[in-house]
Amino acid sequence: WNGRRVPVGENAEWVMQKLEIPVAEYRELARGFNPVEFDPARWVALAKAAGMRYLVFTSKHHDGFAMYDSDVSEYDIVDWTDFDRDPLDELARECRRQGLRFGFYYSHREDWDEPFAYGNTWDFDFDPEQDLEDFERRYLDTKAKPQLRELLTGYGEIALVWFDRGIYTQRQARDFAQIVRGLQPDCLINGRVGSYGQELLGDYQNTGDNMMPPGGIEEYWETPQTLNETWGYSQFDTEWKTPAQVIRRLVEIVSKGGNYLLNVGPDGLGRIPQASVDTLTRVGEWMEVNEDSIYGTTASPFGPLPWGFVTVKGSSLYLHVFDWPSDGVLELTGLRSEVRSVSPLGEPSRPWSFGREGNTVT
Repeated sequence: WNGRRVPVGENAEWVMQKLEIPVAEYRELARGFNPVEFDPARWVALAKAAGMRYLVFTSKHHDGFAMYDSDVSEYDIVDWTDFDRDPLDELARECRRQGLRFGFYYSHREDWDEPFAYGNTWDFDFDPEQDLEDFERRYLDTKAKPQLRELLTGYGEIALVWFDRGIYTQRQARDFAQIVRGLQPDCLINGRVGSYGQELLGDYQNTGDNMMPPGGIEEYWETPQTLNETWGYSQFDTEWKTPAQVIRRLVEIVSKGGNYLLNVGPDGLGRIPQASVDTLTRVGEWMEVNEDSIYGTTASPFGPLPWGFVTVKGSSLYLHVFDWPSDGVLELTGLRSEVRSVSPLGEPSRPWSFGREGNTVT
């Protein structure tokens, strides 16, 4: 913007805040948004082919622009631009058609377009922490909560609402959770609905962005991570994760009992970058062979292992070996159960030899 850019390694979708673009100018830039190559069927098919079971679409990020047809605010993709289509509606329908669960992201506390929300300190002189009454009355009650209600009533069954950045009080968080519970009782709520560091009010815990716990944690949990260095699209960011890196991260997360929410940032024309397509396609090829070791499994009962990670389903252990011992012999210490058979996943007719020395199976 004006010869300045958000450096690679920082979040490109924060460009308005990082470069302090005035609301009036940012709104004019938004007029030109026209993702004419957006193809919901291709998006959903790619996610499904990669092995994903649910898709979360950003309905409103921190810049306040609604990526759906909102009656609450004209500052949305249908009323503000020439695109004249509702991508959230098209994705919701396509997910139902192809059998993926559909959820949406909504930034409930932060809105740089609003004078009484959190985040815009370059256009507005307002601190919501010092004036919670105006924050609630003039932003939460007039935009955030009404938009949440229309999202939960206009797009069919929603599997997940993904809130972001927390909020100030537990009562405020409960208000948002109760709206979801009242309108869609079967819908999951993520952990960022509430105040960070306080009682978990969502259905599961979120880690920090691109973070990984050293071991499992007590609650159900999910880690949001990116395919490159940012969440929104950046033409300058080519730090793409390889298929091998994504697979290893997936296995590590599942072995610790978590879910992997893997982000893709489409470009301004609505296209998924080819590097993202290539990586997800290769991951999907791996999943076709190895999905039994991922879906429906639980966390590993073992501590850190020198060669990889373990997932569990019923009486089966799945050993994901990333670093083979030089002698070709794996050791699994701490397994007291009887071992009935060992074979490569996908080749059960090719058994491997095994033995036991005390609590160590080789």
